[in-house]
Amino acid sequence: MPLTPADPTVLHPMPEHPRVVLLKPLVTSPLIDVGDFSYYDDPDDPTAFETRNVLYHYGPERLVIGKYCALATGTRFIMNGANHRMDGPSTFPFPTMGGSWADHFDLITGLPGRGDTVVGNDVWFGHGATVVPGVRIGHGAIVAAGAVVTADVPDYGIVGGNPARLIRTRYDAADVARLLAAAWWDWPVEHITRHVRTIMAGTIADLEQAAAELDG
Repeated sequence: MPLTPADPTVLHPMPEHPRVVLLKPLVTSPLIDVGDFSYYDDPDDPTAFETRNVLYHYGPERLVIGKYCALATGTRFIMNGANHRMDGPSTFPFPTMGGSWADHFDLITGLPGRGDTVVGNDVWFGHGATVVPGVRIGHGAIVAAGAVVTADVPDYGIVGGNPARLIRTRYDAADVARLLAAAWWDWPVEHITRHVRTIMAGTIADLEQAAAELDG
């Protein structure tokens, strides 16, 4: 019986649950790049992800989310446009209010930024997680519900709290290196389809064996 891979271009991969959307076919902003099969779950309006969950995104910094990421309800990315000046007596952004105050727009342009926000592949975000500008989250990481991620997260790290702290890593350094070398998220979707059980419940050795089939 032939295997049929899932379709990464379908907006609602679970038609009976419209609260789930694949992000790649949803996003339109050139400043947001999402990999195949990464999804967002929201009972209200998941299709409003770009406006409700990516905040203060005025550019030029980009939000990059890898493949096969799971974003629970309320996962939010705060972008660099949220920054205010802090080197004077007031942090209020007077020029944005218009009138003659707009003559001083140079006071709020060119604020220092932290660069792109980058999420690796196979990352799981718990309910209400928040990511601040310029953070890099490694492959296979888990961000706990309610966490506020203010610093980079290592590959296969589990973080939680406000500010988020590293609770533990899912594997030791040697096994993380093996997982990154196998890089199952980069396999052709047909090969992933043949090895779903290995990817979800197999050992690292099983994963390596499946990866080796691509080179055989």
